Amino acid sequence: MQKTVMKFKTNRLERSPRLDTILMVEKTVFKYSSDKTVTQIWKLLPKKVMWTTFTTILNYLEYSGKIIIEKDRVVTWIWNPGRVAELKKKGLVVA
Repeated sequence: MQKTVMKFKTNRLERSPRLDTILMVEKTVFKYSSDKTVTQIWKLLPKKVMWTTFTTILNYLEYSGKIIIEKDRVVTWIWNPGRVAELKKKGLVVA
């Protein structure tokens, strides 16, 4: 059985977002999860962010398992840190 490894998508014109920008996007995505599309979330950000920087952050969040982007471009937050802490207390390894 062969394991597939998800690859991080990189943009042609790579943008390296700052940590505060990543956290701002995370907070906005979490707030509007399952309600808004990618473009709508981009327009709702408290500060302006370049589109390529925004998509780089979304790629990172998807790669790290915090969000999924559905076929209709709706962003859904799937990361549950409370549940992870609960599983760790029971001695289960969470990858």
